[in-house]
Amino acid sequence: MFELKLDNAKYWRDCVEAIVSLVDEGIFTVGKDGISLHAMDPSGISMISFFIPSKAFSKYEIDKPVDLGLNMDNLSKVMSRTRDGEALMIKENDGRLLMEFIGEKSRRRYRLHLIDMRKKEDKEPKVEFDANIEMDGEHLKNVLKDASLISSYIAFKAAKDQFAINAKGDSSDLEEMNEVDGVSVKKLDVSKDAAATFNLEFLENMVRSNPVGNPLTLSLKSDQPLRVSYNIGEATVTYFLAPYVEE
Repeated sequence: MFELKLDNAKYWRDCVEAIVSLVDEGIFTVGKDGISLHAMDPSGISMISFFIPSKAFSKYEIDKPVDLGLNMDNLSKVMSRTRDGEALMIKENDGRLLMEFIGEKSRRRYRLHLIDMRKKEDKEPKVEFDANIEMDGEHLKNVLKDASLISSYIAFKAAKDQFAINAKGDSSDLEEMNEVDGVSVKKLDVSKDAAATFNLEFLENMVRSNPVGNPLTLSLKSDQPLRVSYNIGEATVTYFLAPYVEE
């Protein structure tokens, strides 16, 4: 048994949106130190690693670790109904997940069916990255929107003093060159030049939930999976995306 409380229900809504952007179902592991999830997307070319520590909750009581298999789309729909000023209580009740929204003068309860899922060991790719680029999240979102006008893929190239972004389409090309300015590109740590191309739609889904004004980090190694990481409050979200290779 467990009983958890968040004083701001919208915080959990934002965390769920970061997960549902990539996977349609998954297993939350409620442990002593916090809640974690590791899941591949249905296509198998990307994955998410999520963790929210127990200290993010105003109440965190758990008897023993428990796995909760959930349909993320259903969970997201419930969380989309969060109202201003509501707290959220989460507990297990008769094989279902009880979610109680607590307002100043009202309470609403949803009971979500748990789904039977075989827990898989979706391990993070072991990559020794050659470049880490810390960027303003909104700047990257805008660049991806620019690229989506031209192509379904986007190429990153990191060098010692410059981070280049390219997209090529049938009728036009896009090239953006970035130097460290402390605003758009905050840090550029490159031990070796690195370049790779990635699916643009997946990447847009990954960065969509990054909070406004929040930095994110891209970790790159030539023709290896890309790592995208950022925080949502106390929670950490890490995505991996396999590179696109032309046949």
